[in-house]
Amino acid sequence: MIKSELIQKIAEENPHLYHRDVERIVGTIFDRIIEAMADGNRVELRGFGAFSVKKRDARIGRNPRTGESVPVEEKYVPFFKTGKLLRDRLNGQD
Repeated sequence: MIKSELIQKIAEENPHLYHRDVERIVGTIFDRIIEAMADGNRVELRGFGAFSVKKRDARIGRNPRTGESVPVEEKYVPFFKTGKLLRDRLNGQD
């Protein structure tokens, strides 16, 4: 599912809301999650999962085309851990 499909689904299930308001709500939620993670905070959505940021140390990598050693800088990457409810539903334990 992509963002526009999510917005469409929410708008269909809530006919009392304008489509543009649903877009603004979904956009605001995503923006707040991004801001929190950019600040190094963890975002937990009970039953769904938790978004966090992990640090990857600098290392020496390899250029796959040439095989040459290349320095890779330290970086931060997003990490998602599923919640128990989501994990159970994915595994048919509904």
